[in-house]
Amino acid sequence: MTLEDLQTDVTDAYSDFDDELGVALDRETKNELAMLSVALDPEDTDELVRRAVHMLFQSAVERGSLDFHLRSGYDCTYDEYLSGMSYDEMTGGQFPQQDDNDDRRYQF
Repeated sequence: MTLEDLQTDVTDAYSDFDDELGVALDRETKNELAMLSVALDPEDTDELVRRAVHMLFQSAVERGSLDFHLRSGYDCTYDEYLSGMSYDEMTGGQFPQQDDNDDRRYQF
């Protein structure tokens, strides 16, 4: 799959979400949501779910797991998705190459 496929799939998934997203919760998730609701006292539990999605997304971006999954499924990264161009298109197909064996990097 390609960057264009990813853009299409994200747009399709976005349009599939209604203003409300019904999610079935298991017992453990309900317990954790209840604890967070009591501790953080949000306006409503929907706010906690929104925060959770933001935190999961940020964590996936920071750890590189989002890029790993995107590279595996779509052969592109989140940065490429945001820019709308592949790295090859951005760099003209030229990546910096080290032709010489620079052993000095291990010397102090």
